[in-house]
Amino acid sequence: MTVQTEENHLPPSATSAAPPTEAKVRRSALSLPVINLDRHRTAKALVDNAVKMRKVFSIQGPYPVVRSALRDRGWVERRLPRPPRLRHRDADDDDGNDEDDSGYDDVDGPEDVEKDEPNDLHDLMSRMVRNEMPFFFWTTRRDTVDTRLLKKEQMTNHFAKAGTFTTKVGLCVNLRNLRWFDAADPDTFFPRCYRLGAEDEKHAFIEDFRRTACSSLLQCVVERGRGECGAGEESASLESTEPEQQAQKKAWKRQGMVSSKIIESALKVCQDFLDSLDHSDIDISSEALPALTERRWSELVHAYYLAVHDGAEVESSAQYVDRCQAMLHKLRQVSPQLDTDGIHNIWIIKPGAMSRGRGIICSKRLDEILRLVDGDPSLIKDSKWVAQKYLERPLLVHGTKFDLRQWFLVTDWNPLTVWFYDKCYVRFSTQPYTVETMDSAVHLCNNSIQKHFQPSQQRHPELPQDNIWSCGRFRAYLSERGQAAEWAGAALPGMKAAVVRALQTAQDLVESRRGSFELYGADFMLGPDLRPWLIEINASPTMAPSTAVTARLCAAVQEDTLRVVLDRRLDRNANTGGFQLIYKQAAVDVPQYLGVNLLIEGCQIRRPCARKSSAAAEPHVVHPASVRPQRKQKDVGAAKKKTPPKRWIKAVVRQLTLSTSRVQPSAVPRRPVQAMETWRLPGQLTAVPAQNLPRSLDVSWQKPGARPGPARPGAEGRRGPVLPLEVIGLQDSERDSNVLSRSPIVPQTGQRLQNFSRHHQRRTIRAGRGMNNI
Repeated sequence: MTVQTEENHLPPSATSAAPPTEAKVRRSALSLPVINLDRHRTAKALVDNAVKMRKVFSIQGPYPVVRSALRDRGWVERRLPRPPRLRHRDADDDDGNDEDDSGYDDVDGPEDVEKDEPNDLHDLMSRMVRNEMPFFFWTTRRDTVDTRLLKKEQMTNHFAKAGTFTTKVGLCVNLRNLRWFDAADPDTFFPRCYRLGAEDEKHAFIEDFRRTACSSLLQCVVERGRGECGAGEESASLESTEPEQQAQKKAWKRQGMVSSKIIESALKVCQDFLDSLDHSDIDISSEALPALTERRWSELVHAYYLAVHDGAEVESSAQYVDRCQAMLHKLRQVSPQLDTDGIHNIWIIKPGAMSRGRGIICSKRLDEILRLVDGDPSLIKDSKWVAQKYLERPLLVHGTKFDLRQWFLVTDWNPLTVWFYDKCYVRFSTQPYTVETMDSAVHLCNNSIQKHFQPSQQRHPELPQDNIWSCGRFRAYLSERGQAAEWAGAALPGMKAAVVRALQTAQDLVESRRGSFELYGADFMLGPDLRPWLIEINASPTMAPSTAVTARLCAAVQEDTLRVVLDRRLDRNANTGGFQLIYKQAAVDVPQYLGVNLLIEGCQIRRPCARKSSAAAEPHVVHPASVRPQRKQKDVGAAKKKTPPKRWIKAVVRQLTLSTSRVQPSAVPRRPVQAMETWRLPGQLTAVPAQNLPRSLDVSWQKPGARPGPARPGAEGRRGPVLPLEVIGLQDSERDSNVLSRSPIVPQTGQRLQNFSRHHQRRTIRAGRGMNNI
């Protein structure tokens, strides 16, 4: 770029005296961005077609294979804002999902977004769709996209609340409810597991540890009597055991033998366990003393440590071989994990919300486990410590432990639809297997842990240096050992069944959504008979091409996932790659959710209205509820009177009758009197049918001494039951006998009934029109 100013044309003297002038910049034409119209038209046409076909996607995470496969299908990417770099997940994370790709610093692959050139065609199309709505999301974390805000046509690679089975705690709890979904025992494919944060499960773990110690002691007695040794003990060496441990073992051997009483106690504990399963202990009182006290348990566990862990001999153990063998035969019928438990009683302790093997330790002493759990109050509060029985006798490849990573895909939860991938890969540990040490390099096969260790020189030369085998290479190894039939007959069907059963227990907890899907990675171990044991299930399994095997298989599983969720939606006969549909549940009708507001249908009950009285109508009955009581006038000068007791008031009311009263005949012509029928009214009043008696003259009523004036508003509207004057009478036998007198206000037709009481003021009661206004 060339810059010229007016100062270049002025003499030196003028430049020093004259004030500086504004510079004039002249840019070269080569510095302007070059616009390729043809490429712009091409990008515009591709974008318009993608928007019309709803082919706009967004990716967050290290998934270059998914991005490339979508672009080949005509999709255009809308860039998501790059989030800040995430720290390593720990047990305090709220979501609690076991996600392998939990953050960008946890991934061994490339960056999450490919670095396109500014003038690249894909970058140009991404800028054109920056305001368009994506219809396909592929993210690493579940909380990146809120599925509640998505439309029906939008797709995402996560289900809400899937952490109910992708966490160690969730899987442990859900599989206990398997009996409600399938006629299967979780102990046949999932090692025993306990939440140490829950107090009841902590006590159950302690009982299981002690009972396993007893069965392990019996198994140790049988193996020593036959001259056998446990699996893994043949590979133990002095290099894998510290000199201090060897010296301690020799010291225990010199000290003496363990008493044979521990065998009797172990047999008693195992028999009590069998009786409890058969409910033979139902008649035993709960107040009865336990078989072993805490002190006796402590001595028994300590003697077990001496006999098994430290190699001390048991006194007269040869005499108990047959009894121990018979007891183990009974236990094997009710405990499917007895053959893989071993004799060292090793348990693996896992933080419930961590992945990639972080925070996992192995221990074979009860006090160490309890000390570890009680040392972190935060994990105890959230119940995130999980203790799982370690498989001490797994299938080994050239004396080295391994596990399997198996993928499966869920495309719907109602009906539950599961796709199983036909390929997996094998992960080896870098050190030979032994139970003499609890080193993670021996017992944990996660690639994120083993990559920090160098392979041992004692490993078999056929084992790979990158610790990864393909499924084909592993099957070839089994064929060499004559176990190819067990792989097809036991391993594969067992893994499929374990996956389906684990998903069935979580089906009611995961939020099903049409258009969502999720790829999971399950970790399995194999027993000596190739029976698969489910260890855990991971969401967002790692797709990092850390080795040649994983680079090939991870790319293939991502491509095949898109074939199932995209291509098969358009064509049911489309190729699904390595995925096979292994389970599709019958659709279940889910009732519509009405919420907490419940609707009650019905009609309003109307209040009955009083009918108009007529000569032929039936007589109306005076109800006490229709009579409005008259307010008492407060006497300011008089002292406050005491309220009479209710018993006295009832006695006075009983004495008020109508049968003994005689009323003077009225001047109104009488109608012929017929046979009178009487009925009892509330308040001990006796009434006579109105049609049988002469009617009184209905006139307006006023209080005695009141001034004549207009009627009170609404008085005509409050008409109650009408009774003739002649049928009402009051009598107080103890006081005044003449309680009936002529009414000065209504001559010849009305009567004023006066009742006097030593506790009440004088009250006036009138019968006639407006009886309810008394």
